[in-house]
Amino acid sequence: MNNLLTWRFWFTIRPESLLPLAQKCFIGLLLVLIVLSVLTIIAKSRGGIYKGFFKRLYGFSLSNFLIGLIFFFFNYEMVPFFSARFWLAIWAIVMLVWLFFILKKLKVIPVQKKQLEKENELKKYLP
Repeated sequence: MNNLLTWRFWFTIRPESLLPLAQKCFIGLLLVLIVLSVLTIIAKSRGGIYKGFFKRLYGFSLSNFLIGLIFFFFNYEMVPFFSARFWLAIWAIVMLVWLFFILKKLKVIPVQKKQLEKENELKKYLP
């Protein structure tokens, strides 16, 4: 654990391969992302007010799956520059920011739903 807090661990150009436990966690994350993308395809095809949310979540999960697969390949083949740990840290930060904006859009959906109900109620009385 002390190794995680050193500059050398994060910014070395020729890092060691991932530990077996870290590789299993990485593969687990990739599996979660691909399952999430399949589930969002199914949910996106249904339509409704949440279609835009599922569309964003599908883009998030599929893109991050492909990026993670590339990072896993570079780490497995021990490509010097592209298997550096700081790429994984940057990727994790970008994933969190992207997910924050997706969830921020999710908070707007109930307001849109109420507005849509009001419009439907008003249209009910118009010819």
